[in-house]
Amino acid sequence: MKVVWIFLALMMSLNLNWVQAADKDGPALKFVEAAAKAFREGKTDEALKLAAKAVEAEPKNLNLHYFKGQLHSKLRQHAKAAAAYTRVLALKPEKDRVADTHQERGEAYFKLGKIKESIADFDVFIKAYPRQDPHHWQRGISYYYANEFKKGYEQFERHQTVNRNDVENAVWHFLCLARAKGIKEAKAKLIPIVGDGRVPMMEVLALFGGKSTPAKVLARARAGGVRGARLERQLFYAHLYLGLWYEATGEKKLRDKYIGLAAAVADNHGYMGDVARVHAELNKIPVPKVKAEK
Repeated sequence: MKVVWIFLALMMSLNLNWVQAADKDGPALKFVEAAAKAFREGKTDEALKLAAKAVEAEPKNLNLHYFKGQLHSKLRQHAKAAAAYTRVLALKPEKDRVADTHQERGEAYFKLGKIKESIADFDVFIKAYPRQDPHHWQRGISYYYANEFKKGYEQFERHQTVNRNDVENAVWHFLCLARAKGIKEAKAKLIPIVGDGRVPMMEVLALFGGKSTPAKVLARARAGGVRGARLERQLFYAHLYLGLWYEATGEKKLRDKYIGLAAAVADNHGYMGDVARVHAELNKIPVPKVKAEK
């Protein structure tokens, strides 16, 4: 039997690592190719239907279930993605694919607000690839929402060894340490960061270090007359980290205001957008329907 690999780079932004049809003449291949084409053309409903047909044609081909899971993930259908990855695991893939599938399912579980389940999957991935442990900031964030704050700040301390210029790592370390040992110690042990060029992240760091104010963070996000998607992105990060700052300081009304604003545009901002949305859902924070900028 010849194997046919369809690499996901051909599917533009669809983040797949492998798709395999069992036979070059097998019934699933035409559906996978058609699904890839439909996805590239923005015909997402058609792509999902074709992916389902591929799975029906070769139901024991775990790669096709993975392919289907990645489509659901990209379309933010997280429950369906998790179900597809669970099916992959039921089909007993080889060791490397077991680990990768647990990582993908762990991310889907986090996005569903299933925090403990996400940690369990991330643990499997890290056990298979122990060198990835310091890189695994996603598990650190899950630890925060699982109230496992010691594990959280220790995870971010390890992450600092491989990602030295990221304000977000310093902030999440602060947030976990503040919950574990108090905000005074978190300020004293705030990780110094130099060179994070993303606006307004250095101002956010100054806020957490007691050297700036929320007003300055917002002003920095708006500086320079930026507009459109760039302004939205800068305000998203300002709102998210202001919300988390106010959570650390115990000001719930202001936390809710800023987390709600960040969650309102969550779909446009990758994994951190999902963090904002999950935070709002777990804390029952109302999300404004209109994308306010204040």
